[in-house]
Amino acid sequence: MMSPKGGINRREFVKGVGGAVAAGIGMPFVLASSSRGENGAISPSERITLGCIGAGSQGTGNMNAFMRMADVQVVAVCDVDREYSINGGGEQTFGREPARKRVERYYANGSSTGAYKGCAAYNDFRELLARGDIDAVTVCTPDHWHGTISVAAAEAGKDIYCEKPLVNTIAEGKAVRDAVGRYKRVLQTGSHERSNDSVRFACELVRNGRIGKLHTITVNMPNNDPHHLQIMRTNQPQPVMPVPEGLDYDMWLGPTPKAAYTKRRSHFWWRFILDYGGGEMTDRGAHIIDLAQFVNDADKTGPVEISGAGKTAPGGGLFNAFMEYNFECRYANGVRLVGSSKEPRGLKIEGSDGWIFINIHGGRLEAWPESLLREQISPGEIHMGRSPSHQQNFIDGVRTRQQPFASVEVGYRTATICHLVNIAMLTGRKLKWDPDKEVIIGDDEANRMLSRPMRSPWHL
Repeated sequence: MMSPKGGINRREFVKGVGGAVAAGIGMPFVLASSSRGENGAISPSERITLGCIGAGSQGTGNMNAFMRMADVQVVAVCDVDREYSINGGGEQTFGREPARKRVERYYANGSSTGAYKGCAAYNDFRELLARGDIDAVTVCTPDHWHGTISVAAAEAGKDIYCEKPLVNTIAEGKAVRDAVGRYKRVLQTGSHERSNDSVRFACELVRNGRIGKLHTITVNMPNNDPHHLQIMRTNQPQPVMPVPEGLDYDMWLGPTPKAAYTKRRSHFWWRFILDYGGGEMTDRGAHIIDLAQFVNDADKTGPVEISGAGKTAPGGGLFNAFMEYNFECRYANGVRLVGSSKEPRGLKIEGSDGWIFINIHGGRLEAWPESLLREQISPGEIHMGRSPSHQQNFIDGVRTRQQPFASVEVGYRTATICHLVNIAMLTGRKLKWDPDKEVIIGDDEANRMLSRPMRSPWHL
């Protein structure tokens, strides 16, 4: 298919580079001036068309970020809830209809050029994926849907921006990685802290030996926010409630076991119920542990030993994720990753000659000696690259077919550690992990916990 100017259009370019990328050929992409409309505007044929699956607070935030990009066009949204409100509504109203209205309002205000056909809204992600005019999708659902939707998106030929943690089980991670590789897709995990300039600078300091030999990474993941405290105060059995009008609750449950509806099982609170999430370990832990992997140059591997102990919220109620914990992971290179629910939130990277602390969120750095933060990285040293934003880094990957900062392998390896720590705490045993074969050595019970049964008809 040829563009009106006689060149190959953007969609055909993205499809055509798959074989070249598989052969290891880098193909930078630059929009030619002939591809742009009047006044340098990007022509409709050169935009990345995007569908947004999951329209809660995080999904809406990502949708807004992509919508502001001149070379991206949001054309569809999907959520199993038509509309719901948090804290009284207004800008705290989410679901597929508020998302559709936000998109159409944005483009109606002159933020789009060319013939915009409006934004479609779907209850079922499979309808969105069936559209041939969508290049990429965001997956911003609860964690228990990440793996299934990402595999389906790859099979449908879509590039994928999937929120962290990439998956809710290690087996799902393997399936997503395999599908992304098989169908030659680009996937960015939503571990946006990795794109902070300060974080990338800290990694450069470590990789270039400024703190000497790296030996310990200490991660702090406190559960002291108001919602954590509320869980620990009110974790009693929850009453069965009528399913709210507009919520497809069976679809919300998806591959997880059938369970009666109660308000705190779904929006936001699901992350502290192990059927749907992994607690703080996979919530902000997926950011902090991801940065530990990054600075340790371990994005393609993982620790070889994992141990931990933790406590869940008292009361025996709905929330069964760990709220207090201490854990340790040991890597084959001798580096120790030590974690707890202590403050302040972030990670301390210790070497023989100094240390750096990265605050989460925002990436503010502290260091000893303080002069580390004034270091210059010379041209001949290791550079980690920069991007204006995590979302822009994904779009750049879609165009160039180069791996983004938080590729499928990065997201899978980080999620694996989060889940292994939870498994170590659930079993009460030290785990020996083979990061090459991706199995737990000598523990059949723990190995069975790498996957979970999926409720019919869902499967990977």
